[in-house]
Amino acid sequence: MTLADQWRRVRARLHAELGEATFNSWFKQVDLIGVDEGRVMLCVPTRFIRNWIVSHYADRLAKLWQEEDAAFARVDIVVHSDPRAEARPLQEEAPREEQAAAPLPREEVVLSSAVPQGFEDAGVGAPLDPRFTFDAFVVGKSNELAHAAARRVAEATDVTFNPLFLYGGVGLGKTHLMHAIAWEIRKRHPERKVLYLSAEKFMYQFVRALRFKDTMAFKQQFRSVDVLMIDDVQFISGKDSTQEEFFHTFNALIDHNRQVIISADRSPSDLDGIEERIRSRLGWGLAADIHPTDYELRLGILQAKADEMMSRNGPVAIPPGVLEFLAHRIVSNVRELEGALKRVVAYASLVGRPITLDMAQEVLRDLLRSNDRKITIEEIQRRVAEYYNVRLADMLSARRARAVARPRQVAMYLSKQLTTRSLPEIGRKFGGRDHTTVIHAVRKIDELCQVDSGIEEDVDLLRRMLEGGHGAG
Repeated sequence: MTLADQWRRVRARLHAELGEATFNSWFKQVDLIGVDEGRVMLCVPTRFIRNWIVSHYADRLAKLWQEEDAAFARVDIVVHSDPRAEARPLQEEAPREEQAAAPLPREEVVLSSAVPQGFEDAGVGAPLDPRFTFDAFVVGKSNELAHAAARRVAEATDVTFNPLFLYGGVGLGKTHLMHAIAWEIRKRHPERKVLYLSAEKFMYQFVRALRFKDTMAFKQQFRSVDVLMIDDVQFISGKDSTQEEFFHTFNALIDHNRQVIISADRSPSDLDGIEERIRSRLGWGLAADIHPTDYELRLGILQAKADEMMSRNGPVAIPPGVLEFLAHRIVSNVRELEGALKRVVAYASLVGRPITLDMAQEVLRDLLRSNDRKITIEEIQRRVAEYYNVRLADMLSARRARAVARPRQVAMYLSKQLTTRSLPEIGRKFGGRDHTTVIHAVRKIDELCQVDSGIEEDVDLLRRMLEGGHGAG
């Protein structure tokens, strides 16, 4: 077996163990250089990726290579963007996050109004995207609460909701709203210190502080701000030491009436792997969810994006029918929707063809095919749970409370309507229920749709969201 074959096997095992998202985040861009005196040499594009792999996957990576060939004594990683980077063995790196020292007491650092020396240039926070402002955010039924809450926090002179917790699926606008809040606060109150970063970077900064025994500076940096914004907080799931420090930082800021804004892909109560005391505190303020987009909102986003392209690049002839077609067919998330429009406009510009419906279908063939995938019961359950703001686990449990039972019946009804699964199969997917329970649910929702316009609208909107067809009227 060649070295390349062994590398393919190692990558395949990592992919299977870590899952698609994690593997793509950390290992997709790792390349094999070769072997030198028993050292496997790998390279990555950035020092950040290298440090993360070294801190979290060192042992596993070394073990997988040794299982391929016991002669491989160690694995070294270099950053190929830095030709002077010295390869260091994984075994000699910083301690892993889970092996961190005892929790750091919150009393060690008193909140200060002074910014630590070099704070602005220290690379602690993440840069803000100038495109992500409130003016560029298209508001619809699915995001109006989150938008209104974000506006209130950004414009308020005092702390209103603390924390403000924004949650929703990938590409629905959480990060856009976070950046918009930061821009608005900086414009209205330039004296206020705003720190925005991802939970991933928070953890990286914490591990780095532990490694270099510089925890006092870390605490001072994070507890001296007026507004702390942490994106994708679900990333610290299962990371006990980071959660401990996050908990104390969060409490210190709240206690001193500093604004905290958090985002995640699910509600505080549904954050698996996060300590109960943290989940409880995250729910103290206002939790605002962002639902999947409906047809009208998708069309509005496309029209706004088309107007922006025209103002920036000159006249761009995009027929209304093409925008309507894209709004109907690209239903996964806003990011993919905007990407589809950019792709069509770029193609038209590069090859000199007018934008037509046929051309859009041709250019987006692969994207349209992925959006035409078959609807699954699991997807129906997830969408219905999000729509009614109930826990998915509760909907699949034996609970009979009306707040849970009605969404469960709606999900069963839609599973019967939108999938080819048999009644017994549907019942098994809902916590092992009997097929007669499914029959009862289907009949009940049918009857309610005849007499209750609210239920009828809910079912119709959910069906359209799942089918990616016409939005709510």
